[in-house]
Amino acid sequence: MRFKKQEEAATVRQKAMAEYVAEADARQAKTNKLRALRLAKEAEDLANAPAAPVKKPARAKKKIA
Repeated sequence: MRFKKQEEAATVRQKAMAEYVAEADARQAKTNKLRALRLAKEAEDLANAPAAPVKKPARAKKKIA
């Protein structure tokens, strides 16, 4: 009787741990996929970005004496 309860508890723990690991693996896979998509988009945006306009240096103000 007691051994049967211990076996059932062990089985429940193993199933819970398997679910936890599966969820963690799925989360990691999704994170990796989203990271790859983000990096690809950033690279594409950088490649297609227009050249930054060159700013002229500000002229010095004349001092009135």
